[in-house]
Amino acid sequence: MRAAVLLFPGLNRENDAMRALQQASGVKPTLVWHAEHDLPAGTDVVVVPGGFSYGDYLRCGAIAGRANIMNAVRAHAARGGLVLGICNGFQILCESGLLPGVLMRNRNLRFICRMQHLRVERADTAFTNRYAPGQVIEVCVAHGEGNYTADSQTLARLEGEGRVAFRYCDASGQVGGDANCNGSMNDIAGVYSEKLNVLGMMPHPENLIETIMGGTDGRGLFDSLASAAAKAA
Repeated sequence: MRAAVLLFPGLNRENDAMRALQQASGVKPTLVWHAEHDLPAGTDVVVVPGGFSYGDYLRCGAIAGRANIMNAVRAHAARGGLVLGICNGFQILCESGLLPGVLMRNRNLRFICRMQHLRVERADTAFTNRYAPGQVIEVCVAHGEGNYTADSQTLARLEGEGRVAFRYCDASGQVGGDANCNGSMNDIAGVYSEKLNVLGMMPHPENLIETIMGGTDGRGLFDSLASAAAKAA
């Protein structure tokens, strides 16, 4: 799997993403600076990691979403290439037009950093083929603007087309109430593009790939990507 990890000023999870990708595929990803105009030749997967691009000025991800490299990412996605945005990366994908909706301030207007259960809504995508549908996984969240918001038509389309990737839930898989850490509409923690080749999610699977870090539930996402890339080769 040939992966590219984007780097914008203020991001801080690029090394975590690169480690997770390398462990899953055995191939070291390429770090790509935001001012570049092209992705490395043969790129299978683009990852936009988390952090605080440009200090979260204007709106989270708004400046990064208009960077030079995002034109190449949009072209990559249009060709069917895989794109994963995590936390601030999710915000950047929304701001760049690759995903619908917007990430607003958390319901309690506070930064949240904690472990969080997620329910896998489908297991037939390039990002989730190593999970089971309805499986509950535990990863972590660390964000101040993770409240996924969209108009009613967009929400209906996402639900009707099966484009909700993960939902916030409790340990038993129940959604709603305190299990929703930030107030996201429909308990949404991640969404897909129309072709299911672009995924944005607020939680951080890249930080839960080794037992020493408290769990390995995030590893399945990167193993899924490696498996999908191998089948497409």
